[in-house]
Amino acid sequence: MHPFRKAVEAGDHDALVALLADNVVFTSPVAFRPYAGKETTAAILGRVTQVFSDLRYVREIADPGGRDHAFLFTARIGDVVVNGCDFLHFDEDGRIDDFLVMVRPLSAANALAEAMARFAWPAKGSAEA
Repeated sequence: MHPFRKAVEAGDHDALVALLADNVVFTSPVAFRPYAGKETTAAILGRVTQVFSDLRYVREIADPGGRDHAFLFTARIGDVVVNGCDFLHFDEDGRIDDFLVMVRPLSAANALAEAMARFAWPAKGSAEA
């Protein structure tokens, strides 16, 4: 099992954060601008674990070189079923430097946006800051 998937499915936030590059860029399915940096991305991922329940990966797709991976998942936000994909790129040191998430259907994206909006977000985390 891929270390990323293992960390997420085990709920091991420390192991997940250890996989992030310092310069990681996180692109959310519900935010206009990406977020930059390990600290900000770690905070977002920590909050997502509070929002999603029953998260499980259903498929992995990897390029032969091992630097690009797609992890398809299902989860729930309350009664809303979420289907999504984590698209990851790994740098030369094996750390995640690009983390893009997509979710469907629209009701799931709306539920995610609403749930994540309950958290206070520092403005300095956007890639443009």
